[in-house]
This record gives sequence, C-alpha cells and structure tokens, in this order.
Amino acid sequence: MNRDDFEVLKENYIYFDNGATTFKPNIVLEKIKDYYTKYTANAHRGDYDFSLIVDNLYEQTRKDIKEFINAKSEKEIVFTSGATMSLNQIVFGFFKNYLKKDDEVLITKAEHASNILPWFELEDSNNIKVNYIPLNDDYTLSFESVLNSITDKTKVISIAHITNVVGDVRDIEKIINLAHSKNILVVIDGAQSVPHMKIDVQKLDIDFLAFSGHKMLGPTGIGVMYAKEKYLNNMFPLCYGGGMNASFISDGTREYKEIPYLFEAGTPNIEGVLGLGAAINYLNSIGMYKISTYEKELKKYLVNRLKEIKDIIIYNENTESGIVTFNLKDIFAQDLAVYLNKYHICVRAGNHCAKILKDDLKIKNTCRISLYLYNTKEEIDKLIEVLKNPNLKNELI
Repeated sequence: MNRDDFEVLKENYIYFDNGATTFKPNIVLEKIKDYYTKYTANAHRGDYDFSLIVDNLYEQTRKDIKEFINAKSEKEIVFTSGATMSLNQIVFGFFKNYLKKDDEVLITKAEHASNILPWFELEDSNNIKVNYIPLNDDYTLSFESVLNSITDKTKVISIAHITNVVGDVRDIEKIINLAHSKNILVVIDGAQSVPHMKIDVQKLDIDFLAFSGHKMLGPTGIGVMYAKEKYLNNMFPLCYGGGMNASFISDGTREYKEIPYLFEAGTPNIEGVLGLGAAINYLNSIGMYKISTYEKELKKYLVNRLKEIKDIIIYNENTESGIVTFNLKDIFAQDLAVYLNKYHICVRAGNHCAKILKDDLKIKNTCRISLYLYNTKEEIDKLIEVLKNPNLKNELI
C-alpha cells in the first residue's frame, strides 16, 4: 500500500519494527525540508512573514490533530516530545496533586515503561498504591478482569489501548464507561492505537490520551497530550520559561498563558509539528479504516505462515492488531533477530520496554513483528523462507 511514497523502501530491507518507529513518506520529508529552506523562523515569536507562515502552519497542525481524534477544542491538544513526555505531564502535572494517600491506580503488567515508571514514582512521593489488573491466560485484558479489580480506593485506570507486545485491542469504551460510573479517571496510552485505527476521544469519552508522531509516519521528538479541557485547566506545567508566560516582573509576580500554550514552554519542535501535520494529512488521504483492515489481513496471513515453521512459539496469535510476538524454541530472541538481519529483515528482539510482562509470559525476551500500511505479503513470504532455512540453527552457532 503506497510503497512508492517511501524513499527508504527502495533499500533492500524488509522492515517489521513499526511498533518502535515508522518510515516517513515523501510528503513528510518535503514539509520538513520546506521549513528549513523556505520559511525558517521560530513559532509565536515574530512579526514578519516567515514567522507568520510558521505560526499558521503550527496551529493548523493543532487543528488537524483536533479533527483527527475528534477533540472538542484545539485547547485540548498539547504538543510534547512524545508519548513518554505526555504521560509524565499527565502523571506529575495533574495526578500528583489529584491523588491522596492510599488512593489506588490500576495498571497491567503488559504496559510500556512510560505507563508504569511514573506511577511508581508517584507511589513513593504520594503514598498511593499501584495495583495490577490480572491478564487472561492469553495475556489479554478482559472487561471482567477490570471490573473485578476495582475497589473503593480506585481513582485511576491507566492502560494502553493496544499493548506493544501482546497487541491486544482493549475495549476501552466499555472500560471507560465503567470507570466513569464509579468516578474513576482513565489515562489511555495511544502510542500503538492512534497510528493504526480511528480514534474518537469524544465517543470513547477519554479523559487523557498520549501518543507519538514517529509511530504514525511523523518525525521523532514530537507527540501529543490530549486531555479534557476541565482537566487541563487543573494541570500544572512541568517546564517553565519562554512561550508559556504572559508577563512577569522582578518581585516575582507572573502571569501564565492559557492552555494549551501553558504546557509548551521554550522553542518547540517546529519541524516535528509540521511533519506530524503532513503525516496526519497523509493518513487521512488513505483512510484509517482502510489501514486497520489491511493490517488485520496481513496479521492473519503472517500468523498462518508462521505456523508452518517448526518449533515456532506464537504468544499472541488471536489479538487483533498488527503485532505478532514469537520465539523459536531453544533460540535466544536477540540471536534470531541478528540472524534475520543477515537477510535484511528487521524485527525487534528483547523485552520491548514491557519488563514486568515476563511475570506472565514466563520468558524475558521475545521477537516482535509489528506491521504497517507499507508491509506486504511478499515480505512475509521472504521471512518464512528465511525461517525455514534448514541450516538456521547451525548459522546461529
């Protein structure tokens, strides 16, 4: 799908690590180049033509993101350095002042480090309690498990929409409805869902959402924090300086800007914002439903072909996203990844920043294939051909 739009695909590589980062289409590269060659200026700082061009493009991206996730207002769209920074801003900017001693936060052991470590820190500083919602035998999260885990102390549920190892698509609409009926707030890590499926924050009634640009065809170093306006108005910035203040004087009197600029101190990642805007326009031109449907088709094909491999272990055969996590019996995951690299096939190996999932998987390291719109069945066939190599184990020694 649209492979001609990606210069890097002209290289002789098969790229199956889209959960880590994605390739960038020409339209994104051109937008970044235009910024540096046609109208370089800081954002929200100047009164000359270049600066006004940048201001308009910067704020147009905010509007595009607002439409992309169907937020109520552009005020609810805050630019950050990525999903990690977004989650940290949510945890330390809002919940540090919201949660009290003995309040409970529910997460799962399948979460990314960015959705675990900030809560651990808050557990130490605020004397709250972080507890885990049990996973099913297939490592997925069920609504019933969430329901049974909630206590009268539960104040927050913080989970990924799609996890980056198991790849299960959580029923967040149902979970959020349940949580709100019990006055529980919900934080959604959308790093693996926003790039792959249509997200409507109003329909889902999401309180807080974090996602990264580089996982959805955009540049690195740019991300988005979405939160309902009422929560942003009660959030404190983690960074102070130029761009987020209206005025200050020598006696310490200061006035800060309103949201979303309150959370965007300093010179922003302008090329990242403009590149992300181009990426969103590109995804819209294809259609998110078409992308998600195609990925499901690829995933099904991949799983069926992997089953042809002797000694294959597939950990998430039945999940709906384009993520497949596997191992070969008696072969270390990183060794297999290095072997595949000899054939110019790129997969991820390790714990994938989900370091406590091993408690359930009973193994620390796995190989992960994460598919995206430019992957093909022909690439999968090449992978299977390489994995069927009768000398595979000998080549690993």
